[in-house]
Amino acid sequence: MTQAQVVGLDGCAIACVHPEKVLTVRDAAPDEEALTRVTSLFKLLGDPTRARLLYALLEAGEMCVCDLAAATDTAEATVSQALRLLRASAAVTGRREGRNVFYRLSDAHVRLLLDVTREHALHVEEGGQ
Repeated sequence: MTQAQVVGLDGCAIACVHPEKVLTVRDAAPDEEALTRVTSLFKLLGDPTRARLLYALLEAGEMCVCDLAAATDTAEATVSQALRLLRASAAVTGRREGRNVFYRLSDAHVRLLLDVTREHALHVEEGGQ
């Protein structure tokens, strides 16, 4: 891509100030499939019930549906439905023990995402930049 092709990407009438940065960003940008996965995950986390369940699992490590329901003051049917979506997105995994299924966060990436998101929200709440 030439500087002329970079100029005006956002509709501005002026030339790019740093065309090399524009090219770097464009080259490093995630493809559409990756962006779809990322936005789907954020949509999933955008639901307060699902977020509450994820943070409960972050604290407890592993819990069954009835314990998650009690810990979050959420109906078991709602917890089961939310866990089904979280499991389908690979945010949580489950293991069966008798008649119970115990859920936990899938991996360190999910834990990191929850930790960083909470820290950011607290930072903003406290007036941080």
